[in-house]
Amino acid sequence: MESTEKDFSHIKGWGIDADPKNEPTYPMKKYTGDDHKRINWVRPPLQPVTVEILHSNERPNVTAVFGTVAPPSGLSGAIRRYAFKYSESSYGHWLPLLLADRVNVVEGVIDDLKRGHVPNIFAEKGWGAEWKYNRKALIQKVATGAILAVVVWASLNKKKKK
Repeated sequence: MESTEKDFSHIKGWGIDADPKNEPTYPMKKYTGDDHKRINWVRPPLQPVTVEILHSNERPNVTAVFGTVAPPSGLSGAIRRYAFKYSESSYGHWLPLLLADRVNVVEGVIDDLKRGHVPNIFAEKGWGAEWKYNRKALIQKVATGAILAVVVWASLNKKKKK
């Protein structure tokens, strides 16, 4: 990093907090003098990029710290890569990310089944607590899901018969 001194005195209010004699938090704060040493702060080395990291197209590089445990993969990863082509201020970014999260849940269930583990979806979705505390809403959700499943099944069978 380049540490060149630049003149920002033309900006109104610039450097207002740089004078240690003008400490607005006195006497509440125990002033040690270290607060004003941060002006000469040297940035520590950044985390190395060892897996694919998706970052906003509004940033020139990745953030200082990021997660590497679950890099994008599969169909959900492809949807995420598509989403990060768009600005964070557009639906083209956020709606695909929501879809990718839903697809990732299905991919996780399929991955569990491949490994021989049958997931307890009812417990993982919190249906036990919902049955105990919000039974009416749970029944409504299950009924809506069942109706949608029947409609999809019926429409698929209708096409097969033709």
